[in-house]
Order: sequence, then C-alpha cells, then structure tokens
Amino acid sequence: MLLRFFTLFTKATKVEAHEIKAVFLSFAFVFTILASYYILRPVRDAMSSDWTDVELSTIWTFTFLISFFVVSLYGFACSKIKFKFLVPSVYGFFALTFLLLFLLIQFFPDLNLINQIFYIWVSVFSLLNISVFWSFMADTYNKEQAKRLFGFIASGSSLGAIFGPIIALALAGVAGSDSLILISASMLLIPIAIVFHLEKIRVAELQNTTASEFNEQPMGSNILAGFKTFATTPVLLGIGLFIVLYSGISTFVYFELKNILASIDQDTRTQIWAGMDLAVNVLAVLTAMFGTGRLVTRFGLSVTLPLVPMIIIVGLLLVTLSPMLWAVVGLQVVRRAGEYAVTKPGREMLFTTVDRDTRFKAKSVIDVVVYRGGDIFWAWAFTGLTQLLGFGLASIAFVGAVIASAWSLLAFKLGRYFDSHQINEN
Repeated sequence: MLLRFFTLFTKATKVEAHEIKAVFLSFAFVFTILASYYILRPVRDAMSSDWTDVELSTIWTFTFLISFFVVSLYGFACSKIKFKFLVPSVYGFFALTFLLLFLLIQFFPDLNLINQIFYIWVSVFSLLNISVFWSFMADTYNKEQAKRLFGFIASGSSLGAIFGPIIALALAGVAGSDSLILISASMLLIPIAIVFHLEKIRVAELQNTTASEFNEQPMGSNILAGFKTFATTPVLLGIGLFIVLYSGISTFVYFELKNILASIDQDTRTQIWAGMDLAVNVLAVLTAMFGTGRLVTRFGLSVTLPLVPMIIIVGLLLVTLSPMLWAVVGLQVVRRAGEYAVTKPGREMLFTTVDRDTRFKAKSVIDVVVYRGGDIFWAWAFTGLTQLLGFGLASIAFVGAVIASAWSLLAFKLGRYFDSHQINEN
C-alpha cells in the first residue's frame, strides 16, 4: 500500500524516489516558517488601520532603512559564521527577538511605539526569513531538480500559510492577538533541526556534489559584498526591477484594503486578514503542488513567469470598470495565490543560475532591501495619488494595470534568460 502511494506520488509530482526524504524535509521547513509568519501577519496587518496613509508610509520608510541595516548585518554574518551554522542562526535569532517583543507588549500594552516596532520587525522577518530558505534550497538542489521540485516544495509554504491563519482565527478572539506572537516564536525553533538533517543527506541522497568543505567555513568578503554584487550583475538587476514592479501592485491593493477596514476593531480586523490569508493559500496549494513543476517543465519559465502578471492586468482592468470592495478583495486573493503558487517558485529558479556567494548575499539584498525600497516608493506614490491628486479606486487600478504590463514584459525576458541558460548548459 505504501509502495503504491509512493509510486503514484512520484508520477504526480515528478519527485524521484531518492529525492523523497529531502523534498518532504524541505516541505516541512517552508511549512513551519510560513505558518510562523502567517500567525504574525494578521496581527501586524490589523495594526495598520490605526494609522493614516502618511503614517503608514513613514513606517514603511523606517522598514526600508532597518532592512538595509539587517541585510548588511546578515552579510557580515555570512563572512564570519561557518556556513553550516548560518541558516540555523537566522531562525534562532528571529525566535529570540519575537519573544522579546512579546514581553515588551505585555509590559507596555498601550505604548504605540512598541506596535510600530513590531510592525516593522515582522515586515523585515517576512522577507529575510523566506529569502534565506530559498537560498538554502538553491544550494541544496541542482538546476534540473529545481525545475521539477521547487513547485512542490513551494506548496509547503501555501499549506503553512493556511495553517497559520487558522491558528490566528481560532485564538485571536479567545486568547488575544498578543498570544500569537509567543506561538510563532516557538515554531521558529523547528527549522533548526531540519537544516542540519538536510545538510547530511544532500550529497548522499540527492547526489548534489556542491563542495561540502564550504559548510566548515564562512563565506568571505565584506559586509556590503551583496550590494556590490547586485549592482554589478545584470540578471540580478533585472530580478530587482521585477521585485519593484511586483511590489507596486501589492502596495496599491494593500493600502486600499487597510483604508476600507479602518472602522473595525483590531481583533476583528485580525480575523478578516486571517480569513483572506486562508482563502489565498487554499487556492494556491494545489497549483503549487501539482501544477507549477509541470508548467515550467513543459512550457519553460518564459511562459510561466509572465503568467500571473498577465492575469493581474486583466484583474486591474476589471477593478477599473467596477471599483467595488468585492473586486479588490478578489484581486488580492488571486494576486497572492498566483505569487505563492507560480511566480515565487519561478523567480527562485533564477537563482540556481548563480553561485553560492551570490545566493546568500546578493539575494537577501534583492529580497529584503530592494523589496522594501519598492514598498516605500510605491507607498509614497499611492499617498501622493490619493491625497494630492485625489485619485479614486478606479484610477489607481488603471495605474496598476500599466505597472503590471511592464512587470509582465520583464518577466518574459527573465524567463527566456533562464530557459536559454538551461539549453546552453545541456
């Protein structure tokens, strides 16, 4: 019976028999870190409705500055800490900081500054946490394996992102939003054990012969090496621009939603955001688990990567014609589901074409600093369009459709680069 299950599983997912253990460990890894984040996310997002567009834009600006500092610190850690301890250290560090924030909130429950610090730190964590994971994945699997396996592994993030909101929905109204922080911090200890086990089986079972001696030494170079690599590598600049254009769409939709929910109390807003997260990830999980790998294998990344931006163009044009709440909520669900199921694993495949030093240093610059830089640019752009020019929802949606068009074109070019790179190697 078990043998039959594994036979069906390998046929359905394109996971080969010797890869099953590593894939399920990777699946559990991303499941845990996403569940941890999605327990925190609705708590963070519920706070946003307490602030004006200008206040939130200012908070996002501080998020960018702190992200720059944290990524620089991470680059320093890369140059000082043995590689085999680097990834576990990241998750242990975040677990400790969230425990500290939980205690501060308990001691100073009415201090708005603590809420703002929490909001910023969750935003930093949300990107560095997943960036480090995918850097580790690109280091664990080779390019051919990445095409087949990253879609299935990414479905673990969708399941984790389903589990997290369920916990938030169940406990926010009973134990309060603050208790969720402690639960999330505890969960971040689980990936530490998974990382060490994956390191043991990478060569033995995956036949990935990446130099094992690298695990016993830090990656050299200086604290700003990742920034220099990013600025001097054309493909990385392209990925960075891809992130900036994507963040334009997500920022516009996020601001509209937080304004709509401003009149509702925080615990209820936490449950509403958790409900949207749950809907997003239920939609995403089956696509990532059974569709993405097949899509990339059959049509290549030049078709897969622009797919979601093209769908978003249509969605934004529909919102332009019918600027209603249900249309914005629907767009948010489809946009994020497509990001998690298709765009995110597709984008991460691009990093299998670069070396380890680039993956662990420059990648975090793109995923955190560039992403947050895009956030503050579009946040202030949104504030200017609404507060100074008086744009309504329909006008904002049309501007978004123009941005999504540029995003789609760039996605096609990056996908074509990956496909041609694979052909040249073969």
